[in-house]
Amino acid sequence: MIENEHKIELNTHKKINQNLCGKLIEQGEKYAKVKFEATEEMAVDELGLIHGGFTFGAADFCAMATINHPNVVLTNSKSKFLAPVKVGDIVIFESEIVFDDDRRQEVNVIGKIDDIKVYEGVFGTVVLQKHVLKLKISD
Repeated sequence: MIENEHKIELNTHKKINQNLCGKLIEQGEKYAKVKFEATEEMAVDELGLIHGGFTFGAADFCAMATINHPNVVLTNSKSKFLAPVKVGDIVIFESEIVFDDDRRQEVNVIGKIDDIKVYEGVFGTVVLQKHVLKLKISD
């Protein structure tokens, strides 16, 4: 349950490690919100700088939760890392669908620490008829 008492029903990425990729805290039609807590295990140096892959992973998870279909896959992305993330930071990612033609979607994601924008990205997705690992690739 989240603060506004709406139950979150995650239909995709059900086994994702939310300690590494953020915790889904809100979800609505064409919208999601993920809370990412940067931990020592994510640091790349003694000053506590977080590897950008963790930031990207949380943004990607937020985008996938926005689509919230079991067979959604990422097809492309464009990311801007606007400020560093360090151990102890809490980044709130919010996403919204900006294009949807049934199977293909484009999702904008913004990550902020308080009022400071640290990440901005666009994620292209496609919803497949079957799980991507169950598709047969023809020669």
